[in-house]
Amino acid sequence: MAEQITLQRETAELLYEKLQTNERPVVINALKQEAYAAKRIPGSINVPAGNAGWVENIIPDKEQDIVVYCANAECDASSTLAESLIEKGYTRVLDFEEGLAGWEEAGYKLVGNDVK
Repeated sequence: MAEQITLQRETAELLYEKLQTNERPVVINALKQEAYAAKRIPGSINVPAGNAGWVENIIPDKEQDIVVYCANAECDASSTLAESLIEKGYTRVLDFEEGLAGWEEAGYKLVGNDVK
Protein backbone atom coordinates (compact mmCIF):
# COMPACT_ATOMS: atom_id res chain seq x y z
CA MET A 1 0.00 0.00 0.00
CA ALA A 2 1.32 3.46 -0.92
CA GLU A 3 2.31 5.85 1.83
CA GLN A 4 -0.41 8.36 2.70
CA ILE A 5 0.51 11.89 1.64
CA THR A 6 -0.62 14.67 3.96
CA LEU A 7 -0.76 17.83 1.92
CA GLN A 8 -0.25 21.04 3.86
CA ARG A 9 -2.44 23.98 2.90
CA GLU A 10 -1.57 27.66 2.53
CA THR A 11 -3.77 30.73 2.92
CA ALA A 12 -3.67 33.95 0.86
CA GLU A 13 -2.61 36.00 3.87
CA LEU A 14 0.26 33.69 4.84
CA LEU A 15 1.44 33.40 1.25
CA TYR A 16 1.37 37.17 0.82
CA GLU A 17 3.40 37.59 4.03
CA LYS A 18 5.96 35.01 2.89
CA LEU A 19 6.33 36.77 -0.47
CA GLN A 20 7.36 39.95 1.38
CA THR A 21 10.37 38.28 3.02
CA ASN A 22 13.88 37.43 1.84
CA GLU A 23 13.06 33.72 2.18
CA ARG A 24 10.18 33.76 -0.26
CA PRO A 25 8.93 30.42 -1.58
CA VAL A 26 8.92 29.46 -5.24
CA VAL A 27 5.29 29.93 -6.27
CA ILE A 28 4.07 27.62 -9.05
CA ASN A 29 0.91 28.04 -11.11
CA ALA A 30 -0.25 24.49 -11.98
CA LEU A 31 -2.61 25.53 -14.79
CA LYS A 32 -2.03 25.25 -18.54
CA GLN A 33 0.20 27.86 -20.17
CA GLU A 34 -2.74 29.80 -21.66
CA ALA A 35 -4.38 30.18 -18.24
CA TYR A 36 -1.05 31.21 -16.70
CA ALA A 37 -0.58 33.92 -19.35
CA ALA A 38 -4.12 35.18 -18.72
CA LYS A 39 -3.97 35.55 -14.93
CA ARG A 40 -1.40 34.70 -12.26
CA ILE A 41 0.05 35.66 -8.90
CA PRO A 42 2.94 38.09 -9.49
CA GLY A 43 6.32 36.34 -9.48
CA SER A 44 4.89 32.86 -9.95
CA ILE A 45 6.21 30.42 -12.53
CA ASN A 46 4.21 28.01 -14.67
CA VAL A 47 4.46 24.23 -14.41
CA PRO A 48 1.25 22.55 -15.63
CA ALA A 49 0.08 19.78 -13.28
CA GLY A 50 1.10 16.98 -15.64
CA ASN A 51 4.66 18.25 -15.99
CA ALA A 52 6.08 17.78 -12.49
CA GLY A 53 9.33 16.52 -14.00
CA TRP A 54 10.11 20.07 -15.16
CA VAL A 55 10.49 21.17 -11.55
CA GLU A 56 13.62 19.09 -11.00
CA ASN A 57 15.38 21.18 -13.67
CA ILE A 58 14.02 24.47 -12.31
CA ILE A 59 14.35 23.75 -8.57
CA PRO A 60 17.15 21.24 -7.85
CA ASP A 61 16.99 21.89 -4.07
CA LYS A 62 14.45 19.37 -2.70
CA GLU A 63 14.20 21.42 0.53
CA GLN A 64 13.17 24.66 -1.19
CA ASP A 65 9.85 26.10 -0.01
CA ILE A 66 7.34 25.62 -2.83
CA VAL A 67 3.73 26.81 -2.97
CA VAL A 68 1.51 25.53 -5.79
CA TYR A 69 -1.84 26.97 -6.83
CA CYS A 70 -4.46 26.79 -9.57
CA ALA A 71 -7.78 28.54 -10.25
CA ASN A 72 -9.85 27.96 -7.11
CA ALA A 73 -10.74 25.44 -4.39
CA GLU A 74 -12.65 23.27 -6.90
CA CYS A 75 -9.59 22.97 -9.17
CA ASP A 76 -7.39 19.94 -8.44
CA ALA A 77 -4.35 20.87 -10.59
CA SER A 78 -2.42 22.30 -7.63
CA SER A 79 -3.00 19.31 -5.35
CA THR A 80 -2.08 16.95 -8.21
CA LEU A 81 1.18 18.81 -8.82
CA ALA A 82 1.94 19.12 -5.10
CA GLU A 83 1.49 15.38 -4.57
CA SER A 84 3.74 14.66 -7.56
CA LEU A 85 6.44 16.93 -6.14
CA ILE A 86 6.24 15.23 -2.75
CA GLU A 87 6.56 11.86 -4.48
CA LYS A 88 9.69 13.22 -6.24
CA GLY A 89 11.24 13.96 -2.85
CA TYR A 90 10.42 17.64 -2.32
CA THR A 91 9.93 18.12 1.40
CA ARG A 92 8.49 21.64 1.72
CA VAL A 93 5.50 21.76 -0.64
CA LEU A 94 2.33 23.65 0.22
CA ASP A 95 -0.93 23.79 -1.71
CA PHE A 96 -2.61 27.20 -1.90
CA GLU A 97 -5.99 25.55 -2.40
CA GLU A 98 -8.05 28.73 -2.88
CA GLY A 99 -5.85 29.66 -5.85
CA LEU A 100 -6.40 32.69 -8.03
CA ALA A 101 -9.94 33.19 -6.74
CA GLY A 102 -8.79 33.23 -3.11
CA TRP A 103 -5.86 35.52 -3.87
CA GLU A 104 -8.13 38.01 -5.62
CA GLU A 105 -10.84 37.70 -2.96
CA ALA A 106 -8.27 38.56 -0.27
CA GLY A 107 -7.59 41.79 -2.17
CA TYR A 108 -4.18 40.95 -3.63
CA LYS A 109 -3.06 41.90 -7.13
CA LEU A 110 -2.96 39.52 -10.07
CA VAL A 111 -1.05 40.03 -13.33
CA GLY A 112 -1.59 38.73 -16.86
CA ASN A 113 -3.25 39.38 -20.20
CA ASP A 114 -6.81 39.20 -18.80
CA VAL A 115 -6.21 41.32 -15.68
CA LYS A 116 -7.88 44.70 -15.83
